[in-house]
Amino acid sequence: MSLRFLPNLLCGLRILLVYPVAVLILRGRYPEVLVLFAIATFTDALDGFLAKRCGWTSELGKMLDPLADKLLLVTVFVCLAVVGLAPWWLTVLVICRDLLIGGGALTYKVLFGPVHGAPSAVSKLNTLCQILFCLATVAHAAYGAPGAPAVVVLGALAAVTTAVSGIDYTLIYSRRAAAVSRARAAQGA
Repeated sequence: MSLRFLPNLLCGLRILLVYPVAVLILRGRYPEVLVLFAIATFTDALDGFLAKRCGWTSELGKMLDPLADKLLLVTVFVCLAVVGLAPWWLTVLVICRDLLIGGGALTYKVLFGPVHGAPSAVSKLNTLCQILFCLATVAHAAYGAPGAPAVVVLGALAAVTTAVSGIDYTLIYSRRAAAVSRARAAQGA
């Protein structure tokens, strides 16, 4: 029996956890949020490990994984902002970055062809910083630890890596688009 489906199943589980995490944040039940959010982030790490280590990748997984990540993180940021635990400016920055990347990928696909790419190192760092900020924020609300200065530092790291990651993706795909345009122009000449 093959377990190739396991990474996709873990992505599905992460998507299913979005709703209860959101509801629990809005109800102020932070210890439960911490557990569910930790489980969700663990499934992210595990599905990535299994997909790479065992070669259990699929086209569905290539769509599900980033979708699950974005749904979870954006929902958590919005809910934390609604209850006053995360600043709205940071939440808007996170959403704008994701819209920029999604819109850019769609535009690239329509105008230039398939979007071949993997998350950049700065994007992976950004995801880690966003997760750590959310975990620290919820842990602080639940238990008072880590302290507020640590939460602020993690928020600053999340902000900086979010901005840098958005710029990085813009530059990467602008260069790729320019290269495709030059190649098309050379073929037409």
